[in-house]
Amino acid sequence: MRLLSITFLFLLASCTPLCQGFNVTKILLKYPEFSTFNHYLSVTHLADEINRRLTITVLAVSNGGMAPLLSRGLSLPTMRHVLSLHCLVDYYGARKLHQLPTESTQASSFFQETGAPGTSGFVNISMHKGGVVTFAPSDSDSDASSPASFVKSIFEQPYNISVIQISSILNSPVAEAPAEAPTAVNLTELMSAKGCKTFADLLLSTGDAATTFQNDIEGGLTVFCPLDQAMDAFLPKFKNLTDSGKLNLLLYHAIPVYYSVQMLRSNNGVMNTLATEKRNYNLTVQNNGEVVTIKTPAGVVAKIVGTIKDEDPLGLYTIDKVLEPRELFKKNVSSPAPAPAPVVAEAPKKAGKGKKNVPTEAPEPAPGPDQDAADQKAADENRAGMMGAGSLAGAVTAVMAILVNFMF
Repeated sequence: MRLLSITFLFLLASCTPLCQGFNVTKILLKYPEFSTFNHYLSVTHLADEINRRLTITVLAVSNGGMAPLLSRGLSLPTMRHVLSLHCLVDYYGARKLHQLPTESTQASSFFQETGAPGTSGFVNISMHKGGVVTFAPSDSDSDASSPASFVKSIFEQPYNISVIQISSILNSPVAEAPAEAPTAVNLTELMSAKGCKTFADLLLSTGDAATTFQNDIEGGLTVFCPLDQAMDAFLPKFKNLTDSGKLNLLLYHAIPVYYSVQMLRSNNGVMNTLATEKRNYNLTVQNNGEVVTIKTPAGVVAKIVGTIKDEDPLGLYTIDKVLEPRELFKKNVSSPAPAPAPVVAEAPKKAGKGKKNVPTEAPEPAPGPDQDAADQKAADENRAGMMGAGSLAGAVTAVMAILVNFMF
């Protein structure tokens, strides 16, 4: 019995890391006083980076504390540098902060990881008399600005994410220096150079497909690009589509959210596409270990076979098949064995009075609205994030604690 209990505890402990997840945007949505900070985490795509981490501390600043920063008129790339300094790559909950030694502790930030010169991406955390905890960038001028101080804990999920409030923005001359705007990406040129020229040419020649793809990059975009061999074989089908059908098929190959390969491996489920309208044109992302597949309700299962670009805000991946949406193609089912030809009796020499029964082919039923609604609900839930995972992790921890008390 004791051995069985220990085994059960081990299994519970091993599944706990898989249960943990968080969404910093949803966490901060509960606190309107941090709406400005939350907004800039999203538009700079730092929120996506935060949500991908296993361990992170976010130093949040209230709307009032953000005002001086906004008054400087910084560009979005520079704003990203400043806010990346507020994302520490270690866990610092309220309890840990107040147990730090009296000497300064140096913590690394996103800014340090992304190429900050020298030690300018480190944050010094100091404990003072009276339990006051302060934060200051390593390159800050102590005479010009006072350090920010710990105000309160907003959200903690040990030892994955801690969101705490600090009194003011961390001022760093290096982070606030003008940052170069990201180089504009020409999507069709990238595709053409990496084995997807046919798909790229169709984007350019089909309505406003290329413009739609290009304009969506800034807000986050994931594209599944069929390789030339697959696309060339599909061209006869493509040419038989209406103009609207051609456009929707191309738009069906992109998701209006940036997903890295790692995110696709862990964020399985039904997803909306650029072609999605109301309940239509969804697809399902699944993984089997390191292999990621995209399945359509029409029965096509394509596999991601290469990466052209995986850098926020664009994920561009090659696939081995063309994605066929159910709205344009009937579901592919295995063909049954051909039925024996009907035996036709010889026609009588004299015409009979009875009517001849001519068999008619029943039309294939259209996809039901219930299925469409279920797909859309799943897509919406999938985009909402993995907030429930943290609760599950807590429940597992509680069960483990009860069993430990029972055993010992």
